[in-house]
Amino acid sequence: MTTRSDTTTALNRLLAEIEHRNPAQPEFHQAAHEVLETLAPVIAARPEYAEPGLIERLVEPERQVIFRVPWQDDQGRVHVNRGFRVEFNSALGPYKGGLRFHSSVNLGVIKFLGFEQIFKNALTGLGIGGGKGGSDFDPHGRSDAEVMRFCQSFMTELYRHIGEHTDVPAGDIGVGGREIGYLFGQYRRITNRWEAGVLTGKGQGWGGSLIRPEATGYGNVLFAAAMMRERGEDLEGQTAVVSGSGNVAIYTIEKLAALGANAVTCSDSSGYVVDEKGIDLDLLKQIKEVERGRVDAYAKRRGASARFVPGGRVWEVPADIALPSATQNELDEADAETLIRNGVKAVSEGANMPTTPEAVHLLQKAGVAFGPGKAANAGGVAVSALEMAQNHARTSWTAARVEEELTHIMNDIHTTCHETAERYDAPGDYVTGANIAGFERVADAMLAQGVI
Repeated sequence: MTTRSDTTTALNRLLAEIEHRNPAQPEFHQAAHEVLETLAPVIAARPEYAEPGLIERLVEPERQVIFRVPWQDDQGRVHVNRGFRVEFNSALGPYKGGLRFHSSVNLGVIKFLGFEQIFKNALTGLGIGGGKGGSDFDPHGRSDAEVMRFCQSFMTELYRHIGEHTDVPAGDIGVGGREIGYLFGQYRRITNRWEAGVLTGKGQGWGGSLIRPEATGYGNVLFAAAMMRERGEDLEGQTAVVSGSGNVAIYTIEKLAALGANAVTCSDSSGYVVDEKGIDLDLLKQIKEVERGRVDAYAKRRGASARFVPGGRVWEVPADIALPSATQNELDEADAETLIRNGVKAVSEGANMPTTPEAVHLLQKAGVAFGPGKAANAGGVAVSALEMAQNHARTSWTAARVEEELTHIMNDIHTTCHETAERYDAPGDYVTGANIAGFERVADAMLAQGVI
C-alpha cells in the first residue's frame, strides 16, 4: 500500500527531475511545485493515480511550438520576435488559453501559464484542455499599423497549429480586442474559412460574446464574494485594493462597485494611484482603454481625492480585500505581512500566480481567505468556452444569460474547491481544493484514454 510519505518522496523526486529537464524556467518550476506539493493526499487515497507515468505525462506538454516572427515598423525597419504556443493537455477537450504579448515572455513563462490553465479549465467543467502562447513583442507604444503587421506575421505561423477542435487561443496581457481582430483577419485570409470558434475574445459584431471583456474581473469578484459568504460576511461596505489597470483590473473594480465594495487603488509599472473616494471607473477607462495612457494621468485629472505614488505598491494601502490583477509574483512575503498587519480578510487572485509561495503560506497561516488564480480568475476562460458554444450554434446570448452562466460557474468552482479541501482534511484551504479538484478531473480522463 502506498503511504502519504512514500507519495511525498516520489513527488519530490519528480520535482527535482522537472527542474533538471527544464532549466532556467523558474516560473514553470514554481507552478509545478505549487500543484504537486498538494497532491500527496489524493494520490495516497486513490492508488490508480500512482500509476507509473501519469503525473510525468501531466507535467510534460503534449506539444511546444517556437517560431520567429519577423515584421516591419512604420519606418521600414525589420524586427524579429519569438512566438510560442505550448499545447499542454487535451484530455478534457481542445487546448484553450490566451496569448500574451509582453517583453517578459519566454518559454518558461508560457509553460507556467499553460500548466495553470490545465487545472483552471478543468475546474470550469466545460470540457476544455490547457494551453498558452504569446510573444516577447510589446505592443505598448506601437502604432495600430505596426501591431497589425506583427499580428499578421504571428498568425502566419500559428494558424497551422490551431483550430476550433484543436487549439483555441484568446487574449491575455497585451492582447485585447484590437489584436484578436488582426489575428482573426489573418487566420481567415490564410485558411479561406470563417471559423469563428478558432479564437475567443472577438468583437461582438463578428462572433464575440457579451460579457467576455468583463468576465475575468467579474468572476474574480464573484469568487471573493463566495469566500466572504463562507466567513459570514459580504462585500457590501468593504474597502478593496486592486493592482493593475488593464482589462482584469478595470472590470474587477466595476464588479466590486456593483456589489457595494469600494476599490481605492489601481496601478501600472510606473506606480499606483490611491483614490480616497473610490476609483472613478469612467476616467480610468478613458485613460487606459481609449488613450492607452499611464495611471499618473488619472491622479492629475481626478482632483484632490487621488494621489499617485511613483514606484509604490498598492498593498501599502489598508483594505479589507486585496485583488492582485496585474502579473505573476507581484505580491511577495513583505506585502503579505503588510496586508495582514492592516487587517485584510481575503485575497483573491485576478492574475495568474500573482502571489509568491511564501506570501500564500503567510496569508493562510494568518487565517486570510485566499483564492488561487486557477479558481478565482477562471471566469475569463469560462466565458470564452461559452463564446465557443455560441459560435458552434451560430447564435448569440444576451448579456443577462452570459452573466447568469458566469455566476453559476464561479459559485460552482467555489463550492467544488471548498468541498474538496474538506474531503482531504484541509478545510478552508482553497489552494489544495482547487489543485486536487482540477487534478482529479484531468487525471481521470487521462487514465480512461490510455498512455498517449
